[in-house]
Amino acid sequence: MQIAQQILFILIIAFAIWFFTKKVNEIRRNINLGRDEEINDHKKQRWRNVLLLAFGQKKMFRNPLVAVMHFLVYAGFIIINIEVLEIILDGILGTHRLFSNALGNIYLFLINAFEILAILVLVSCAIFLVRRNALKIKRFISKDLDGWPRSDANYILITEIILMTLFLFMNSSDTLLQARGVEHYAAHPTGNFLVSHYFHGLLNGLSNENLIFIERGCWWLHIVGILAFLNYLPYSKHFHIILAFPNAYYSCLQPMGQMENMPSIQNEVLYAMQPELAPTGEQPAPQKFGAKDVQDLSWKNLMDAYTCTECGRCSAACPATQTGKKLSPRKIMMDTRDRVHQVGKNVQKNGSFQDDGKSLLHDYISVEELSACTTCNACVQECPVSISPLDIIIQLRRYLVMEESNTSPEWAAMFSNVENNFAPWKFSPEERDKWAEEMK
Repeated sequence: MQIAQQILFILIIAFAIWFFTKKVNEIRRNINLGRDEEINDHKKQRWRNVLLLAFGQKKMFRNPLVAVMHFLVYAGFIIINIEVLEIILDGILGTHRLFSNALGNIYLFLINAFEILAILVLVSCAIFLVRRNALKIKRFISKDLDGWPRSDANYILITEIILMTLFLFMNSSDTLLQARGVEHYAAHPTGNFLVSHYFHGLLNGLSNENLIFIERGCWWLHIVGILAFLNYLPYSKHFHIILAFPNAYYSCLQPMGQMENMPSIQNEVLYAMQPELAPTGEQPAPQKFGAKDVQDLSWKNLMDAYTCTECGRCSAACPATQTGKKLSPRKIMMDTRDRVHQVGKNVQKNGSFQDDGKSLLHDYISVEELSACTTCNACVQECPVSISPLDIIIQLRRYLVMEESNTSPEWAAMFSNVENNFAPWKFSPEERDKWAEEMK
């Protein structure tokens, strides 16, 4: 019977790792659908961003109470799952609490710390559920989250509560069986744990057989639940748990408001002002202006889309969103992720992308949304995981203007003035200082 359980456990572990790796490789392939972009400068600053933004969650601490709870859920869940190493080894080797005898009092200290964290995670998740579903915070009830996105967040919080509860009941039944001297459990004494000890009152009236059933049931459900959670991540916004670290490393380091211009456009302006610098002879055609679909965006833009936590801090800070415009930076990222996922499925099915008659621009993101953006960078400033919705907006808008000549009359007039008068206003260059003459 024990051998059969070990074989079953190994098969479950192997399948979980294979399935997770397969899905991660799909996401990696989808991200690589974007155009190449070389990001390898200022490595010291980039590692600093990983430490402060990804590990330290620096931006979250603008709201200290929420930040502490989020940090407890994040750090607590990760630290508690260090125990997974022991569970995996126990499952493979057929042992029970493999490290307890070797570590002695250190083991007791570690499990006590894990249990305290488990309670903190459980309470924090419960508070987050209340905030999302009862308090009706504006960014959580936005129509951006209608359907699956809203359910996704709740599923994760409920799953974490269940996993922490299983962990505590597993420890409680285990220590109770030790106290009763039950074979196999008494051979690995740990003493009572700080938190699960208080669960004894719920379990004391049960027989040894029922306690063993609860302990084994919680053990299996806990580890299988963790493996299921791992394989759920790539389908969820919570994949940011993994991608937040590389995304922080590759985040833009240039000052906010400094936009990446196309050299070919800059040169055209330069040649208009200084014709003597213009090259002679036939010149290569300029590259495509802006982006129409996800393949025109960079791989970093697509990584941003997969890293998005859907927290809505970007939209809560966006002046266009807050004044009732159609634009929502969160929706920009969610739409980009949906489109790259669709393109990835197309590539997987056909071997290469086959035109499906759709594009990110127009079919997923509308002209009205793009026109509402003021390029104020509030969304970039607020994002806790270094995402830039603005970069995607600018590239899509550049395509609208320069490839489709699709722009508002006000913008068209300004562009015409810049082209003809070298300024946004309808004054010729010769008359630009006329106001000074009139002022004497």
